[in-house]
Amino acid sequence: MRILFVADIHGSLYFTNKALEAFYRENANYIVLLGDVLYHGARNPLPKDYNPAQVANLLNKHRDRIIAVRGNCDSEVDQMVLSFPIMSDYSTILCNERRIFLTHGHIYNKDNLPKLSSGDILFYGHTHINEVIKTDNIYVINLASITLPKENNPHSYGILDNNIFTIKNVEGNIFREIDLT
Repeated sequence: MRILFVADIHGSLYFTNKALEAFYRENANYIVLLGDVLYHGARNPLPKDYNPAQVANLLNKHRDRIIAVRGNCDSEVDQMVLSFPIMSDYSTILCNERRIFLTHGHIYNKDNLPKLSSGDILFYGHTHINEVIKTDNIYVINLASITLPKENNPHSYGILDNNIFTIKNVEGNIFREIDLT
């Protein structure tokens, strides 16, 4: 199973299209949205082609393939226009006999780990900075924002294929590859 990971779209129609292009190009089965889907937030600049209504329309067409969690910029009014659940602070999926904990990062993150077991993986966004650490045999992966990356990180997404997690820029070039075994 191939899973596409996207963090912090922040209402950018341009980068939503880039994420969906990656979804098809990568032949992914599911899309994980790590929060901050529609709203840009008061601390962020307006992103390229800011259009939350059109972002919602595009993503709703893929609702049966989306697993999403709530970011600190997501609200109940966002849920009203989305056809997939987005209001949970976290979600878990099982993949390759390991638990994958999905969250935005404003509650659970590298400094506030949820209760995880050896071999589990925590994925989050929020800081817009790519970071991969391994602690107590738990991978903690922060995926930089596809729309508003910081600290010279590329506009990126991630692909989980078996036990390999690859971070790519929006053109599909590999930025970082992690063997999760």
